Formats: sequence, C-alpha cells, structure tokens
Amino acid sequence: MGMSVIAAHPGIARPARREVPARRDGDARRPGAAGGEGRLHLTRRGRVVVALLGLAVVLGGLVGGRAVADGPQQATEVTTHAVQSGETLWQIAASVAGPGEDVRDVVLSLQQLNGLADASLQAGQVLLLPAGS
Repeated sequence: MGMSVIAAHPGIARPARREVPARRDGDARRPGAAGGEGRLHLTRRGRVVVALLGLAVVLGGLVGGRAVADGPQQATEVTTHAVQSGETLWQIAASVAGPGEDVRDVVLSLQQLNGLADASLQAGQVLLLPAGS
C-alpha cells in the first residue's frame, strides 16, 4: 500500500484577514459589532436575489387574478339596538325590513352584520342594525 501526501500553501488553507478601515468619525468599531450601529450591505448577488423576489411577488399578484382579502362593496351606516327579553331576530328583522324585502334575507344580513352563528339572541345583547330603519 502506498501513502499519498498533499501539501498546501499556508495562504490557501485560511483566507487572509482583512482589516476593517476606521469610520470617518474616528470610531474604529466594525459595523454590526456589539455596541456599534450596524448597517446592512447587500452584495451584488444579494441585490439580484432581492430584485428577483420582488419581481416574483409582483408577477404572482398579476397572474394570480384577484386579491385574497375581500371587503364590503360600500360602507354601511349602522345604529345599535339592545335586545329586549323575549325579542327574536325575526321580529327585529321584520321591523327593519324595507317594503317588499324578504324578512329571511334581512335575518341573514343581520346575522352576517353582527357575526352571529345562528338566530339565537340574549336579553341585553347589542346588535348593529342598518341605519334608517
């Protein structure tokens, strides 16, 4: 069996240590050192990566079609109503329904407006009702 030997120049094994030049204000601390104010410096490759990520986000938004979050088409002006003992959501919906408006639709819209899982109410509960009712 033979033995192999590899020799390397000392400069290859460890990169030379570079001195960090002192800042103009005379403070010789390195950026990012403990107690010093560090600033982020991107390399050319880092700037390219950031630019490509930004471009991907923009293109993803354009190609994706529509936004994820939906909001109301227009703001709804509301008033508050304190539920009385024995009062039902159906009764409240009937009192605020417009002429020719189906009370079932008003019940559903009141549930959505107030974040109710069902039509059950408790005395003293405060509901939001469309203004003008």
